[in-house]
Amino acid sequence: MLNRIADAKEHYLNLLSARQKLVASNIANADTPGYRAKDIDFQHEFLTLARGGDPAVHEVDGLPVGNDGNNVNIDQQARLLAENAIRFQFVSMSIKGEFKDIKMAIQDGRNG
Repeated sequence: MLNRIADAKEHYLNLLSARQKLVASNIANADTPGYRAKDIDFQHEFLTLARGGDPAVHEVDGLPVGNDGNNVNIDQQARLLAENAIRFQFVSMSIKGEFKDIKMAIQDGRNG
């Protein structure tokens, strides 16, 4: 049971890491002519639990394209960074709470 939970959280953290790298790349290329913003379908990738490989990266559709062919929107990328940080904080606190519960159970077992 713990392995399934740990595997799911590891997969979630891997997806967060992949998205962080994509957003950083998008921001770094904000002034690169012809560059198209990239992302992953976070929910789809998590629900399919496609372990053992990199998540599917796609170009973001529906963004306005500048005269230079670039469609990176810095405000959107900043929002994705903030969302990623919140998700990371949430899963980190969850993992920390689970370890605390396990530690407490071990200590109670010794005292019982």
